[in-house]
Amino acid sequence: MGEKTEKLLSILKLQPVVPVLIVDDAKTAVPLARALVAGGLKAIEITMRTPAALEAVRAVAAEVEGAEVGAGTILNVAHWAAAVEAGSKFIVSPGTTQELLDAAADSDVPLLPGAATASEVMALREEGYQVLKFFPAEQAGGAAYLKALSSPLAGTLFCPTGSISLKNANDYLSLPNVVCVGGSWVAPKELVAAGDWAGITKLAAEAAALKA
Repeated sequence: MGEKTEKLLSILKLQPVVPVLIVDDAKTAVPLARALVAGGLKAIEITMRTPAALEAVRAVAAEVEGAEVGAGTILNVAHWAAAVEAGSKFIVSPGTTQELLDAAADSDVPLLPGAATASEVMALREEGYQVLKFFPAEQAGGAAYLKALSSPLAGTLFCPTGSISLKNANDYLSLPNVVCVGGSWVAPKELVAAGDWAGITKLAAEAAALKA
C-alpha cells in the first residue's frame, strides 16, 4: 500500500486543484486536457458519467504530453477494469465498497476512495488508506468539518470535492490535512462547447496559482 500511496500523492501534489471533468464529446477531451496542462493542471480526473468518458480517458492518456489522467465516479469492478484498460493512472470513487477495495488490492493503479464521515475514514485507515477523497465536501460539512477531523484523525490527507470553486478553494487548501481539491469550475461547459481553450488555460492558471 505504501508504494501506491506514494504514487497517488506524486500525482495529487502536482497542483492545488484537480479538474473534475464530465466529457460529453470525446473529441473535446484532447484539446481540453492540453489547455488544462498548459495552465499548470497536469492531473486530470475524467468522470465515468457519460458514454464518451472511456474514449476520453484513452485519448488523453495516449495523446496529451504531461497529463496524468485518472477516472472518477468508479462504482464497481467493471468500471475499474475498463478505466484501467483505457489508461487511467489513478482511480477515484465517490464512496467505498468491499468490491472496490478488493479490486484496488489486486491492481497497481492507486485508488482515491471517497469518505464523508469519521467512521468511513476510520474504516479506510484500517484498510491502509492514508489519502482519501472528502465528498460531497460542501454538503458534508465543508472546510470546518474537515478541520475538525484533522486532530483526531491525524495522518490522513484529503482531496475535498463537491461544490468547490475559486471562491472557497483556499478555505480547504489552508487546512493541514488537505493535499489538493477537486473542482469542475476550471472547465465550464460553455467554454468547452465554444472551444475556448485559451479561456480554459486562463482559468487553469488561476487555479494552479492557489496555495496548496
